[in-house]
This record gives sequence, C-alpha cells and structure tokens, in this order.
Amino acid sequence: MLDLLGNWYRNKFSDPDALMLLLLIIFISAIILFWGSYIMPVLIAIVLAYLLDSSVGQLEKLNLSRTLATTIVMVLFIGISLIGTLSLLPTISKQSVNLVEELPLIWQGAQAWLLTLPEQYPELLHTEQITSMMGKVNESLVGITQNIISVSFSSLVSVGALLIYLILVPLMMFFMLKDKPLFMDNLSYLLPKERRLIYQVGSEMNTQIGNYIRGKVIEILIVGAASCIAFVLMDLRYAILLGVLVGLSVLIPYIGAAVVTIPVAFVALFQWGFSAEFGYLMLVYFIIQALDGNLIVPILFSEAVALHPLYIIIAVLFFGGIWGFWGVFFAIPLATLVKALISAWSNDLDEDIKST
Repeated sequence: MLDLLGNWYRNKFSDPDALMLLLLIIFISAIILFWGSYIMPVLIAIVLAYLLDSSVGQLEKLNLSRTLATTIVMVLFIGISLIGTLSLLPTISKQSVNLVEELPLIWQGAQAWLLTLPEQYPELLHTEQITSMMGKVNESLVGITQNIISVSFSSLVSVGALLIYLILVPLMMFFMLKDKPLFMDNLSYLLPKERRLIYQVGSEMNTQIGNYIRGKVIEILIVGAASCIAFVLMDLRYAILLGVLVGLSVLIPYIGAAVVTIPVAFVALFQWGFSAEFGYLMLVYFIIQALDGNLIVPILFSEAVALHPLYIIIAVLFFGGIWGFWGVFFAIPLATLVKALISAWSNDLDEDIKST
C-alpha cells in the first residue's frame, strides 16, 4: 500500500511545478478556511472588483486613463446598487413581515387540509399518522421561530459591521481596480519560480470564473425580474418577495429551484386553494424555470466547462458546507477548478511519459 502511494506521489508531484501548484492551493484554502471570517470584506471586494474589471478594461480601450475608468465604473456601480436597494428593500421588508405574521394562518389552513386526507384516502392514510406528523412539524416550527428571533436580535449588533462593509468594500474595490497592474506585479513577485502549471490553471480559470460570475448575475436579474412581473400580473400575494427569492434560487443549481417552489406553492395554495388560478400560476412558474434551464443557462454559460449534474450537486453540498454562501455561489467555478487541476496534472504526467 505504501509503495502504491509512493508511486502515485512520484508520478503526480515529482515535477516541481505540480508540487508548487498543490502547495499554493493548500495555502489559499487554509487561509480562507481558518481566517475567512476575518478577511471577508477583502474577499467580497476581490469578487466585486473581478466582476467590474472587464468594464474598466473596455473604458480603457476608449483611451481613458485607468483612474478615470475606475471612477466612472465605481460611480455607476454604487448608483445602480443604491437605486436597486432603496427601491426593492422597503417592499421586500414589508412583505417579509406580513408573510411571517400570516404563517400561523397558512399553517392552520394546511393542517385543516391535511386532516381531510384520511377521509378521502382511508386505505393509504390514517388520522393518527397525520396528527403525529403535524405534532413533529409544530415542534420544528417552534425551534425555527426561536432561531429567527435570536438571529434578529444578533443582527442588530451587526449593523455597525454592515456600515463598515459599506465603507471599506467600495474603497478597497476602487484601489484594486485602479492599481490592478501594480498588485498583479506584486503577486507575480510572490509566486514561486516553478509556476508553469499555476499560470496554466490560472489562465483557464480566469475565463471560466469570469464567464460564470457575470452570467450568474445576469441570470439572477432575468429570472428574478420575470418572476416578479409574472407574480404581480397574476396578483399573487408577496409577489416581489417571492420573485426575488426565485431569482436568488438560481445561485444553487437544481437544489435552489426545488426549495423555492415550496413557498411559492404554499402562498398560492393559501390564497386561491386548488383552483384554476393556482394551476395557472404554477404553470407560469414552471415555464420560467424551464426557460431558465433550457434557454437562459445554455446561452449565458455556453463557454463554461460542462459538468455532470451529479458533480454540481456534490460541489454545492461540499463547498457550501465549508464556506457557506460564497461556497454555494462559487460551487461550479470551484468544481471546474478541480477539473482543471486534474486535467493539468494528467496532461503533465502524459507528457512526461511520452518524453521518456
């Protein structure tokens, strides 16, 4: 067994470039894992600056200085963000409060409907089973409610931290964008000399991650806007809140769409019951999901490396468990990174075998 592991290590990491790539990945992963909460503003600034870098580059092609291009992009970014936040946040907050207040009524209606099922299907269900299930759900709801209250109180403490984010993150973004060449030179100076595979993987991932993040932002806006418009036109209660949730659900491939279907269906069922309106709304909702999966995603992510759905789900669960929201958001790029690393090491090994 030890000989097998030794042979595998010599085949994969006898090349100094491969070993340096492995050590760099371990070093970066350890920093994010152990100190990610402390440097979170920096990580957020890096992600947002990466998103805006292409816009700065486009303005530079118009013979604008990098400082002026960065200033224009940052002003537009902050302005659009403020307009979007101030226009949506009050409505979302109000609808969220109303929905929380009506949750007991929605659950009471659901319980009444569940208790009618044993009468309709006596061969399959019994009243005792439904009662036992509702008791367990009630216990879970009590725990969830307590957690929500505790999170609400703790969020009051984090208001100060939020204000710091609102000041520090844009400031860091501005300097990252304006002085990008300087930072890239410094980074190149810090990297080891054995950097062939690092550059190879980095070049491949630069395109993949950039396309993914920009495409995902566009997908959120399209799906969220389409859902909000459809829900408002169909007079669904909490239309803006549910539309925003549907838009954000695309962050988590497959799992997000399945999870967000539950609140949409429950609110529609509580509002209309099993009626034609309920059927029409769910039909429109599933059409939006189908268009997202079969039209929007192929167009936006046509240049992304194809990954099997099983690998995507595993990546979402794994990286989300390690890094939370950002792990979920970057699950596909990180899975693509793993694929690129395996491909780079395999190709490097094949070249060594051919050369011998």
